[in-house]
Amino acid sequence: MIVAIVPILAVASVAAWFFSTDARAAGTKPAAKAQANGFSGDPNRPRRHFRVRNPAHLTSQQAAQIYRRLHDVMASGYRLSRDPSAASYQGWPRYNTAPYVSATHGQRYVNNYANPAAAAYGKFEAAGRLPVGAIIAKDSFTVAKDGVVAPGPLFLMEKMPAGFSYVSGDWRYTMIMPDGSLFGRTKGENAERVEFCIACHLAREKTDHLYFIPKAWRRN
Repeated sequence: MIVAIVPILAVASVAAWFFSTDARAAGTKPAAKAQANGFSGDPNRPRRHFRVRNPAHLTSQQAAQIYRRLHDVMASGYRLSRDPSAASYQGWPRYNTAPYVSATHGQRYVNNYANPAAAAYGKFEAAGRLPVGAIIAKDSFTVAKDGVVAPGPLFLMEKMPAGFSYVSGDWRYTMIMPDGSLFGRTKGENAERVEFCIACHLAREKTDHLYFIPKAWRRN
């Protein structure tokens, strides 16, 4: 199905690749850029993750192969954010056996990592409430039906001290773009851009606001 992967550009130009020449021609407004790249919605106050149009349907083997080729450039791009988790998450345990499509993350292929404080995450529904300092990291990439592959955002959930945010269950949500730029962070820069994360995860209040990997891709 996928015959080629577009060449991975230098990390400094990932942003220009993600928001392509066509996007710049569409105008400087973020919404215009997003729509030109197959996304929909207003990135200044989205109601959900931007959805990938015409995503490819890969086997686990194909998805794993693509991830191996993107792995290093994704890490290099996220590291530019200077977020400590972005620099270290690939050294944490990964709890999925292969990248899988996440409908709640816009049809992107994703991977689930957790830091040592979040080790109970590997128990999935039996994880209970995770402690302060627990961090879940989910990197992502997109694959279109025409074979175009691109890194996607890095999504982070960090359990903060009690009282940080009642409505989020004291979780702080962060989204880092492939070029290392910060899209938004709960109670931080562009916090309004990640408010929808709180609303979505609130549906999982009984499981400490956590969603879990589909059973077919869980690492035992």
